[in-house]
Amino acid sequence: MKKYIVLFLLFAGLKGFAQDNISPAPVYKGLLFIKNATVHVGNGQVLENTTIQVNNGKIEKIGANLPIPADDVKVFDATGKHVYPGLILSNTNIGLREIGSQVKGSNDYNEIGELNPNVRSIVAYNADSKIINTLRSNGILFANIAPQGSLLAGSSSVVQFDAWNWEDAVYNMDDGMHFYMPSLLVRPNRFRQNAGPDSDPLKEALDRIETVKNFFRDAKAYSAHTGDRTATNLKLASAKKLFSKEQRLFIHCNTVKEMLVAIDFVKEFGFNVTVVGGSESFQIASLLKQNNISVILQQLFSLPTSDDDDIDQPFKTPAVLQKAGVLFALTDEDGQTTGRNLMFNAGQSVAYGLSKEEALQAITLNAAKILGIADKSGSVEVGKDANFIISNGDILDMRTSVVTKAFIQGRDVDLNDKHKELNDKYKKKYGIK
Repeated sequence: MKKYIVLFLLFAGLKGFAQDNISPAPVYKGLLFIKNATVHVGNGQVLENTTIQVNNGKIEKIGANLPIPADDVKVFDATGKHVYPGLILSNTNIGLREIGSQVKGSNDYNEIGELNPNVRSIVAYNADSKIINTLRSNGILFANIAPQGSLLAGSSSVVQFDAWNWEDAVYNMDDGMHFYMPSLLVRPNRFRQNAGPDSDPLKEALDRIETVKNFFRDAKAYSAHTGDRTATNLKLASAKKLFSKEQRLFIHCNTVKEMLVAIDFVKEFGFNVTVVGGSESFQIASLLKQNNISVILQQLFSLPTSDDDDIDQPFKTPAVLQKAGVLFALTDEDGQTTGRNLMFNAGQSVAYGLSKEEALQAITLNAAKILGIADKSGSVEVGKDANFIISNGDILDMRTSVVTKAFIQGRDVDLNDKHKELNDKYKKKYGIK
């Protein structure tokens, strides 16, 4: 028995040693001032030499010459620095996936089965993920945590990145349902696993899409029923908010054919639809605008979907959507960077037609509009939560993007992370100052 107790204490100690010593910031009550800053509002405006007054976590005033009381209030001098809204990852599995397939116990992003509309990603969200601190250091303060799957994967929720647990983290509960559309891009047989000689992948994909449509038809009838029920069908009941437009349907697809199917969902069911991926959205931008479909572009640093497209088409697509008036956001779903290049994706689009403020809007206010949090976040405006970051330079430029402060609901967030700890450790080892 003593041997087992010793082993337990040993492993418990190792686990404790491995954890980052970073706790969520406490609630700050009272006044907080950021003075002499260049404020990038997030809606296209830039305010020079501006002071932000925060009261109990809310932005109360913004102006050039706001009086600052001599009482015991927090004041941060941002002379020569830039203030931006907290950046938003519009689609990610952060907190659901930690170490990849090597450690299955750290992953909870994919459920068995094809129709899981009642699955809620938020209850599996791990607020202690080591990745979160590295994102926060780069100015990313919010994310839409989405489940993954083969068809209807369940609902996502928006979280803020400074919390003890998922209950503290949630910022917008169950904001949308995620449909992973089967690919309508037919490839040669050698690309398909276990494909028989007579298989028809296009027909199979269309049949699976029809399965989802039939589910929504049943769900619509279920929602319209006003009589008493002896039991609740959790799957059908979970779609009710889609029909009342309290939720939106995120359809993951890329090609024009697939997006035309997404438009069909709008026309038949009246859903609020956002296309996630949309690599060929530049071809039908006006059609997306006509049907009020927004787009989340997943990864700018990638090859185009079609061999016939320009090699730099992913960089040019944001400007095409902007010109057409399509509401769009940018995100970073590169498995190697795990979201940390979000602002540099936006920065790359500046070289291909967007203005800097339009690019910033694609990772702040536009994202907030799509995710249903624009009333309280996404821009530095009076009445909204004090969710903003302070950078030494241009947040979109990797040469000058150095975040020195971050505030979530007025709380001064700790920007330490594992990368910084290792950097300090080995600088000390080799005597580097």
